Amino acid sequence: MLVVFAVMVSSCGEDDEPTLASTNFDYAMHNGQTVPTAPYTGLHPTDFSANLALTETEDGKTMVTVTLNNTVAGVTYNVHAHDVADAATTPNGTPYNESPNTDVFAQAVEGTGGTVTVSQESTSTYAALNADYEGFFVVHDPLQAVNTADITTYLVVGSFAREQADSDVESTTFDYDFNTGQLVADFAYVGSHADNLTASINVTELTDGRSRITVQLQNTMDLVTYNTHAHDMADAATTPNGTPYNETPNAEVFATAITGNGGTAGHSFISEMSYSEITSDYDGFFVVHDPLQALDTTNPATYVILGVFAR
Repeated sequence: MLVVFAVMVSSCGEDDEPTLASTNFDYAMHNGQTVPTAPYTGLHPTDFSANLALTETEDGKTMVTVTLNNTVAGVTYNVHAHDVADAATTPNGTPYNESPNTDVFAQAVEGTGGTVTVSQESTSTYAALNADYEGFFVVHDPLQAVNTADITTYLVVGSFAREQADSDVESTTFDYDFNTGQLVADFAYVGSHADNLTASINVTELTDGRSRITVQLQNTMDLVTYNTHAHDMADAATTPNGTPYNETPNAEVFATAITGNGGTAGHSFISEMSYSEITSDYDGFFVVHDPLQALDTTNPATYVILGVFAR
């Protein structure tokens, strides 16, 4: 008798790994996209941006990862999720709870001069954060004291883990050397201030048609006052002292006192004028007065910086 044994061969393999969902969202500098009435006002470089990524974990929670781009080295960025709230119920009328939601995301990370990343496992599920959670994603300016009630100190503010509104804006920086007469030879500075002082003006378009004007002075003296002004160009035949500009500063463009700190000092101002008006139409001079002499708007030889404004 012939006995036949049938052998069944099967292929055994590991079970397929479950597919875990993930998504990410880009955030530009806060130029009024989310809160047009309160765009960022500060001295941080304007090329800053952030990315927020959600990744589902095997235990049903969410890994939240934040990447900050173009950071300033050696300063601390506080990065928070803030729950949406009725502004009528919050202490300072903010449309969010001023205390961060630490269960979603609340971390501090030190800038490196480049890109930094920080992560936190949230107790919320991926689906809850990706679809249901109503909150704001906030990156606080590391160059100012943390103020959860002042939206103008937020480098980034947008809906948490949601697509953001288009944020393409114009931004240009103009550099100025010490006044050695390069604009007008007869106006070369005469005084005792060191000639290594330089300056810059950054003009950034805001989403509501206004502009942010940020002036920074490099190599300042400590604890002296640099009066820094925009002066409208004028016909010298019509001005009281024959100056080719109005001697009264134009406060709608820029007029403020900047206190020197021994290094870089500056001020940021929101102008009602548009980016194109400032950079194309406005005819004015950029003036930094010598802090070591009495303020004199009639004598350009006392100006440590003198140039055409935003050109």
